[in-house]
Amino acid sequence: MSDRLRNPADASISQSMLDRAHNQPELPPEIARRRTFAIISHPDAGKTTLTEKFLLYGGAIQMAGQVRAKGEARRTRSDFMQMEKDRGISVSASAMSFDFDSYRFNLVDTPGHSDFSEDTYRTLTAVDAAVMVIDGAKGVESQTQKLFEVCRLRDLPILTFCNKMDRESRDTFEIIDEIQENLAIDVTPASWPIGVGRDFLGCYDLINDRLELMDRADRNKVSESIEINGLDDPKLAEHVPAEQLNKFLEEIEMAKELMPQFNHQDFLDGTMTPIWFGSAINSFGVQELMQGIADFGPQPQPQKASPRAISPDEPKVCGFVFKVQANMDPKHRDRVAFVRLASGHFKRGMKLTHVRSKKPMAISNPVLFLASDRELAEEAWAGDIMGIPNHGQLRIGDTLTEGEMIRATGIPSFAPELLQTCRAGDPLKSKHLEKALMQFAEEGAAKVFKPAFGSGFIVGVVGALQFEVLASRIELEYGLPVRFEGSQFTSARWVTGEKAAVDKFIEANKQHISHDNDGDVVFLTRLQWDIDRVARDYPDVTLSATKEMMV
Repeated sequence: MSDRLRNPADASISQSMLDRAHNQPELPPEIARRRTFAIISHPDAGKTTLTEKFLLYGGAIQMAGQVRAKGEARRTRSDFMQMEKDRGISVSASAMSFDFDSYRFNLVDTPGHSDFSEDTYRTLTAVDAAVMVIDGAKGVESQTQKLFEVCRLRDLPILTFCNKMDRESRDTFEIIDEIQENLAIDVTPASWPIGVGRDFLGCYDLINDRLELMDRADRNKVSESIEINGLDDPKLAEHVPAEQLNKFLEEIEMAKELMPQFNHQDFLDGTMTPIWFGSAINSFGVQELMQGIADFGPQPQPQKASPRAISPDEPKVCGFVFKVQANMDPKHRDRVAFVRLASGHFKRGMKLTHVRSKKPMAISNPVLFLASDRELAEEAWAGDIMGIPNHGQLRIGDTLTEGEMIRATGIPSFAPELLQTCRAGDPLKSKHLEKALMQFAEEGAAKVFKPAFGSGFIVGVVGALQFEVLASRIELEYGLPVRFEGSQFTSARWVTGEKAAVDKFIEANKQHISHDNDGDVVFLTRLQWDIDRVARDYPDVTLSATKEMMV
């Protein structure tokens, strides 16, 4: 059996596959060692805990914070908003850079909550791969499916981590079948669990022929690895009880018959995912997953742009803003633009052209992130995610280049699904409220519309929890209590067309017209009938549910 498993024709993932994974296009060594990826999952699947362990094994922190612990211990590194710390959920994507082995990992932790899916979508435009975390007991949940579909739209390669195997979990084949059926993607095992729940001993590493045993005593301790010379090795019986060993050997035999072998090109195309099993909270299976990201994960990829794509090996620097976060440091009213470098070798102090304004910007204080902690970045390479503190000059979708007027594309803004009016508790502070709302609009945290008629603002979001987060942040960061109230409008559409046609449309529909924070015309609707009427009566005007954030 050991010979058959080692045979690439039969193995799910073999060493020869691993060797072929490195045969990617030639890039400068510093760029080739970058792995830029996001972690996606349904809330409570263990994404934030997994992120903690990545940082632990990358040497970025000494001890992982516990999401469910009390007090200070609860404050995990990737959640920096007060609300995130209080609730133990991630509502804002945060970036972290650290080294693992000879690789540079740029990890983006995304919101798991569906109310913040737009932030996640934009984040996925800035990464080259995604790690999908699945709860072993719950399998593919609704938000996992939604996020996966976003990855599919971008053909992102996906590595899967089935978490919480030390708790009562579903049958391994059942989990894999569900992933294949619900997500329409081929699954190939990189490891295989031995037992589940209380009987979970560890996993067999199919790539390296190793038995990995879990240490339940110390959650931060690296688990024991035992080199095995194939599945016939008598050493297996020394560590695995006979009943469990027989069941495991039967399952492996079935897996070889039923599962497709690993194909690196299919993985890069986003049609096949390797799966690892483990327990993030027990630090088990995490290092094997990280090694998988290093070995199989794509190098920095070309970025869509106009008038041409940007290749990572181009010598001139080009980067685009995919996220803006205000007040990461509550002591300073700062605003940091998260920039994905698409090409070149950036050095601190460089002057880059801000394509939208056509003006040069001296980038004198760029930062690299470890969640809310930052360090001054003396340099960065294609694939890195860099922060640029600024006072509102940079918006989502902006491109910075070494001179060429090229613009990154593919970062959309979606029409909100919920609309409410927003009013300051103190009517005399309406100007302060306008400033706060415009800042959050530029950050991408909400859509803010100024109606052509009437006072106040209409705020649009994807999910109801966003209103709660906005109210909390406006009060916390601006000392300004606000209230959200129901609106007569239910949806918003951006208006485009020839100027004469749009002007005529605006004149006839003033009660429905507003402008977003960029000054673009927005049609606010009450019913689907409003949208149908416009399509019928104004054929030269287009109503759109998305807006390209390319400026």
